[in-house]
This record gives sequence, structure tokens and C-alpha cells, in this order.
Amino acid sequence: MPRTITLASLAAAALVIVIASGGSAAAQSTPSPAPRAVPAPPMTALPDIDINIDLDGIRAQMEAANAFTLDARMYGELTARLQTAPRPPRPAEAVIHIAGRAENNEDRLYQAGTRALDTGRWDEAVAQFQRVAALSGPRADGATYWSAWAENKQGNASAALESLNKLRQTFPSSKWITEARALEVEIRQATGQPVRPESVPDDEVKLVALNSLMRADEQRAMPTIDKMLRGTGSPKLKERALFVLAQSGTPQARQIVVDIAKGGGNPDLQARAVTYLGALGGVETRQALPEIYKASTSVEVKRSILRAFMAAGDRARLLDVAKTEQSADLRAEAVQQLGAMGAQDELSQLYQSETSLDVRKRIIQSMFAGHNEAKLIQLLRTETDEDLRRSLVQNLGMIASPSSADALVSAYASDKSEAMRRALIDALGQQRNSKALIELAKKETDPVMKRRIVERLSNLKSTEATDYFLELLGKP
Repeated sequence: MPRTITLASLAAAALVIVIASGGSAAAQSTPSPAPRAVPAPPMTALPDIDINIDLDGIRAQMEAANAFTLDARMYGELTARLQTAPRPPRPAEAVIHIAGRAENNEDRLYQAGTRALDTGRWDEAVAQFQRVAALSGPRADGATYWSAWAENKQGNASAALESLNKLRQTFPSSKWITEARALEVEIRQATGQPVRPESVPDDEVKLVALNSLMRADEQRAMPTIDKMLRGTGSPKLKERALFVLAQSGTPQARQIVVDIAKGGGNPDLQARAVTYLGALGGVETRQALPEIYKASTSVEVKRSILRAFMAAGDRARLLDVAKTEQSADLRAEAVQQLGAMGAQDELSQLYQSETSLDVRKRIIQSMFAGHNEAKLIQLLRTETDEDLRRSLVQNLGMIASPSSADALVSAYASDKSEAMRRALIDALGQQRNSKALIELAKKETDPVMKRRIVERLSNLKSTEATDYFLELLGKP
């Protein structure tokens, strides 16, 4: 039987040659045994079925994803049996027994009502859901809500409000109450009945009322929103109210956002207001943000302002912060935002003057993100700090190009540091550059480094690597 030689076995044998002195090795691998045929499991027998159902609705029942599971043969056999089965009398409370699961008339009616909603048959939906509600079963509260929803779609607002009132009175602890309140607000707003957001007890419903009020009467909504922002509402309610305000774009709305950004609220809300100011843009925003930055003592707020500078396209202010800010963390944030703007010239200037190692690493990462390969290669040739050189090598390793490969090979030839040489080998492996690694391996005299090169080659699965391993195995 012929032997099977794989790249992995060649690499293993090549490693033996690299490590051993004057010895020889052969790579062998035993062919994998043919897989054994696994007998198919016996087909499950079709369970007995009590066909005491409405045959017209059987397909809808079978399409219900959570009703039961059948394989293809069982599905076909069941369908054939149903087609030939006699139609029994239909009782008032029919029950289906399929695969051990019971579906009663309440579920069937609820599903029929849902299908009617999906196809816009409002009258039929109302009728089906009212029948479910009359059964007073576990789905009665949901059916009452959907009945109101369908009545509203019919244009019958009074009937919808009556159904919602019935839901609140009959099922005061139902999980449908929140959605029912929101629907009530929507119906009352649509029929011209004012709803005061601040008087609604539920936050989710307040947000619905707030949006409706902004669309109907923006000037009247402003004081209400301002009161919410300065009140004792939940964080979610305040953030949403601020978002609604920021979308307005009116001078009054902008001023409220600026006031919050200057500290007219809690720090979390202040940071969010700063973000919205950056999105708004404009001369007033450009003037407000630097003032807020200087006055604030919150690092998080200052970070938000730097991101807002980026959103507003303000390179000059970001560069000023990157040059003058005392906090290295904030300088690094400014550098990252400059990188996101593609400010490569500014980053090059900052690299020369920056004293923090971490910030200089952030500049290197921003140069990589900006595809500034030429500058990274230049820095690799001139940088003397080994930690920064490794950062440059790692970033160049993620740029698979002839220029970056040449720079890495050149650095390997000139740099005698073991840590740097390991990083350079890994970077060429990241580029999947078999040719460069093989050239290094042929010249390398250090067995430790040569072994690392061979290990990286073994992961590349390339023709060049296979040929090189065969060459190693052919040596005496």
C-alpha cells in the first residue's frame, strides 16, 4: 500500500532534522482506516391519532412550529390518513392528541385570530379573539388586547378603548397591561384627546405620549421635556427625552441640550448630551464644546467631547488636545479620533513630540487603521525603542504587501534581538509569506530561530513549504 505524506508529517520530520545534529529522519503516516458504515436508526412508528378535529384546519395546525415534530415519512403518512378519514361530528370543545401534546379549542381560535391579523381581516380577528376571551382561559387577556388592537384598525376607537378598559379591570396584573396603556395613548392622540406625558405612570407609555406630543405640538412639548430631564424620572426615560429633544433642531431645543451638556443634569446625561451636540454640528456647537471641555472635571464627559469633535469634523481642536492635554489617556483618545478622521499628517507630527509609550502605540495603531504603510515602514527603520518596534512589526504583519514584507525581512537581517526576531518571524507568518520565511530559514544558523521558522511554515500549507520540507528530508 503506498504511503501518504502530508505537510504536517513533512514539517515534523523537518523539525527533527533542524534539531538533530548529523542524523536523518523519515516521515511516515499510516493511512486512515475506511470509515465504518453506521446503521441508520430504526424509524419511529407513527403514533395512534385520535382524529377528532376540524379537518379544514389540520394543515394550519401542522404548520404551527411548536405544535409537534414529525419526520418526512410520518408527515406524508399522516396527511394520507387524514384525506381518507371520515369526518366525525365536531364537538364544542374539540381536542387534538398528536405526539402526546394537547391543543384545545382556545389555542385554535387564538391562532385563527392571529392569522386574521396578519392578513388584515379585522372583522374576523375581532370575532375570533372575542370567542377566546369568552372562554376565560389562560389566553383571555392577550385575546382582549388583540381584540382592541383589531377594533382600532377597524376605525372603531370607542370599542377599542372599551376593550382596553375591560382588560385593565379583569386582568389588573396581566403582562399585557403595559402594551394596553401604550395603545390607549395612541388611540386617544389619534382621536384628538390630549394625553399629558408627565401624568402617565408607566415610563414606556410616557415615551409614546412624548413622541406623539412632539409631533402634534412641539412648542408645548418643550417645557414638558425640560421638566422630565430635571426631574426624578428613570435613566431610560431621561435619555429618550433628551434624544427626542436633540432631533428637533430648533433653537429652543438646542439650548436645552447645551444646558444639559454644561452640567445641568447628572453626569451620565451630560455625556449623552455632549454626544448629541456633536451630531447636531453648527457654529454654536463648536463654541460650546471647547468651553464644556475646559470646565469639566469628568474624564468620561471629556471623552464624549473628543468624540463629538470627531463627529463635527474638528481636527484642529483634537490636535490641540493631543498636544496640550496633561492626561495621557485623553491624549490617546484624541489620537484615536484623529485616526478615525484620517488625519495621518497630524499623527506623524504627534509621534515625534509624544513622550508616552502607550500614546505612541496608539498612534501606530491609528496609522495602521489609516493604511499608512509607508509611515509605518519609515518608523520601523528609525525607531530605537524595542517595545515600539515590536508594535510596528505586529501592525506591518497585518499588511500583506511586497513593501511590508521587504521591510520585515530587512529588519530581521539587521536586528539581533531574539524577541524582535521572533516577532518578525510571526509577522511574516501572519502575512502567509512562505517565500520570505524559507529564505530566512536557509540563511539562519541559530537552531532555535530556524525551528520557529519551520513551525510557522508548517501552518501555511503552501507548495513552497512542502518543497522546502522535502529538500530538508533529502539532506544526509
